[in-house]
Amino acid sequence: MSLNSHLEPVEPRRFSPFYLAPALAQAPLVALSGTILIAILVMALLAPWLAPHDPGLLSPLMRLKQASAQYPLGNDAYGRDLLSRVLYGARVSLGIGMGAALCSVAIGLTIGLLAGFIRWLDSIVMRVVDGFMAIPNVLLAITIVTLSGASLTTVLIAITVPEIPRIIRLVRAVVLTVREEPYVEAAIALGTSTPRILWRHLMPNTFAPLIVQGSYVCASAILTEAVLSFLGTGINPVTPSWGNIMADGRSYFRLRPELIFWPGVCLSLTILSINILGDALRDKLDPRLIKRGEGR
Repeated sequence: MSLNSHLEPVEPRRFSPFYLAPALAQAPLVALSGTILIAILVMALLAPWLAPHDPGLLSPLMRLKQASAQYPLGNDAYGRDLLSRVLYGARVSLGIGMGAALCSVAIGLTIGLLAGFIRWLDSIVMRVVDGFMAIPNVLLAITIVTLSGASLTTVLIAITVPEIPRIIRLVRAVVLTVREEPYVEAAIALGTSTPRILWRHLMPNTFAPLIVQGSYVCASAILTEAVLSFLGTGINPVTPSWGNIMADGRSYFRLRPELIFWPGVCLSLTILSINILGDALRDKLDPRLIKRGEGR
């Protein structure tokens, strides 16, 4: 075997959607979860066309009205159409979830690669990470929102920051294992630049675990946004999100429980579907679980 063969990056286990989709669809529960998630995504994307009314339109004469042909889910305490607010709320909640997942993965991947490969930087980064992880996610998010003011961008940052340390630890653990491989040691001995080693040899090995972890971050971010909004420290109450809708309806729960029921159902189904898909992805992409299944 030639030396050059050791310098080729390890081909990650196939995690292309074209490979995973048929395998995941074989499990009925996973297929159902994927269908629900796709339906909610379509609902969010088509909200401007599906919503029968302006979600922010106030109608004092329609306060707390029951469901009707004009208002299929009824009206909230301000006379706003509940169905329209639930549809538009999907855009905000899913947007924050996916935005937090992408931002935390991008930042955590960069820092984790450097910390895992550069030994002197490792101890510094990990002490900072340990400090952040000692603070509960919701408490840290509330602190950031309180100091910076409630806005969509601030809430996104407040939700993303607590998730970054977990991504860093995951990527660092992968890098610590892979950097001892012969092809990485050969690349270092030949004087290959650090950015090239990180890009070609180390980063591809992190894709599979990052996809799985990203799904959990997305679900956690959606739930955290709902908690912040429900506590009154999230985005502007005028902006429809599932958390804001439930926060507005909690005072009228006994009179109109559907004000909390419908956004709660959407929130629960979304988080449950993402978690089920994340577990399925872990089963398909985790080499240890795959080897354990092959050994049976």
